[in-house]
Amino acid sequence: MSDLNDDLRTRAAWLYYKEGLTQDQVAQELGMTRTRVLRMLAAARLDGTVQIRVLSKHSHCVKLERELERKFKVERAIVVPMPQKPDMVPEIIGTVLGEYLTDLLSENTTIGLGWGKTLSSCLPSIPQQQHAGVSVVSLLGGLTRVSTFNPSEFAWRLGDRLSAESYLIAAPVFAPDERTRDALLTHPGIREVFRRSENLDIAIVSVGDLSPSSTFVSYGLLDKEEMVSLQRAGAIGDILCRFIDADGRVIDHDVNRRVVAVDPHTLRSARKIVLASGGWHKLSAFRAAMKLLSPHVILTDEQVGESLLDG
Repeated sequence: MSDLNDDLRTRAAWLYYKEGLTQDQVAQELGMTRTRVLRMLAAARLDGTVQIRVLSKHSHCVKLERELERKFKVERAIVVPMPQKPDMVPEIIGTVLGEYLTDLLSENTTIGLGWGKTLSSCLPSIPQQQHAGVSVVSLLGGLTRVSTFNPSEFAWRLGDRLSAESYLIAAPVFAPDERTRDALLTHPGIREVFRRSENLDIAIVSVGDLSPSSTFVSYGLLDKEEMVSLQRAGAIGDILCRFIDADGRVIDHDVNRRVVAVDPHTLRSARKIVLASGGWHKLSAFRAAMKLLSPHVILTDEQVGESLLDG
């Protein structure tokens, strides 16, 4: 039944998007109600069966891109228009990231991955790939509580989409103490992931912040006292769950000494670093991440792009 539904959904999408039939005509052709056709077309958009690209770019965003490239000497800046609903920023940036990554892929590419809502949102816009020799490396441990944005789950799903070999860190992203973390890092499998992170073709990361809506708060990764302590130590956000200050320096804090993740400094050896994040609450962390990583490519929204130029 599942295979049949997939086939029907693809057929409905083909008739509507490729052959130009109306929704009523698709319903008549397939012998079903218009309501069911609407649901199928919506599902096809969500799972990536149907992908729509807007090829003409907003002129203001193009202007921002060129100015950002000149000011920060980045290889490429990609700026998306601010949506009517600000909470859609991660999804929109993620969609554009997926399109960019699809165009960038080639054989024998090793991709290092961060995590978060923005990066996970790239999956529906990446069609199934068959490039030979592609590897996906998750750059940090997983969450002990199941989440849509679990780093390991994201890396595995992207690896499946790219027909790639996936390397995951089979450990929690935060160890209970520094000694346990050091012991975990001696595991041969985890050492292999860290070794591969030193020779990446592409590193794709986002930034986190310390706002009440941050992932750390939403999923209870750190308790309130730890969050307050990090802020007092100068933290304004994180890269790969390592907290940094406004100058892009990894702060000296117990939480950072418990992280089971690749050190952000290691990413600077990657041939191409892609930093993708947006939303006004991420501005300080985004600016700090640029200082730390010196990314080759940045993806962000109109509001953050303008603020980066003003700062």
